[in-house]
Amino acid sequence: MTGIEIVGTGRCVPGRLVTNDDLSRLVDTSDEWIRTRTGIAQRYFCAEGETNAQLAAGAARAALKRAGISAEQIGLCVAATFTADHAMPSLACEVHGALSLPESAPAFDVNAACTGFITALETARSLLAGGSVTGEYALVIGSESISRVLDMTDRNTCVLFGDGAGAAVIRLSDKHDYRCVMGARGDASLLHAGGAASEEHFVHMEGKAVFRFASETVPKCVMQVLDSAKMTMDDIDYVVCHQANGRIIDHVMKKLNAPAEKFYKNMQTYANTSAASIAIALDEMNEKGLLCPGTRVVCVGFGAGLTWGGTLLTF
Repeated sequence: MTGIEIVGTGRCVPGRLVTNDDLSRLVDTSDEWIRTRTGIAQRYFCAEGETNAQLAAGAARAALKRAGISAEQIGLCVAATFTADHAMPSLACEVHGALSLPESAPAFDVNAACTGFITALETARSLLAGGSVTGEYALVIGSESISRVLDMTDRNTCVLFGDGAGAAVIRLSDKHDYRCVMGARGDASLLHAGGAASEEHFVHMEGKAVFRFASETVPKCVMQVLDSAKMTMDDIDYVVCHQANGRIIDHVMKKLNAPAEKFYKNMQTYANTSAASIAIALDEMNEKGLLCPGTRVVCVGFGAGLTWGGTLLTF
């Protein structure tokens, strides 16, 4: 399988910082209640006038800058989101316009909820490998403005999510080992948000059932990725799970009998940013110097649909 090289990463969060204490003034909760159950301490919400497109474009610009390439070199733009500002045009097309990407570069969104960034990466890789797009580089974005679909009277959901965007610039490479596995289970009952045909606008989640789904699915997905690469956990430097809940990640560690230091966590800062969470985590790791050449990272997403996906990335 032709691999990918991530040549640049970026992230962008809105300006409004919301702590657990801030939420305790809106709904019956507390900092202690949220931290002990989720590991979350704060999150960012879009202020009035801030949009998902602005976040996505900000993350994309940061990724281009880190990659050291210009917008004119991008041959494809794929954005993962379930909270695009408009039904149409797509979030990717809005980023296309904001960055003045070439007209030869197609742009479109994918929606696999919290698995979105994994899905967008594989979609971009496949299109680059298939030769159906021009240009050496693809821009892959995960971006969400979930705060606008939260019921702020429901403490079981409003404390869990945040807004933000992450992005990566990729190109094909035979020198960077890569694997990807994905799956889905058609079940909207556990986690969903309303659309054009629904009167239920807000995010709805059956927390205990989603926890069970993730706790079962994520370890299996990690092992499928490792098996496809003929590797074990000893060959992996880091595992980046979708940053939904610290307890889920702790459960995955135990089930895989893996050391805690291999599992990156940042939900304490951003909460659950859905399709953006893995991309934001990778950019943080890149900024900290953790993704040096040769580093192997398994990324695993899981979310509404139900969807899941995992990928082996080599830096």
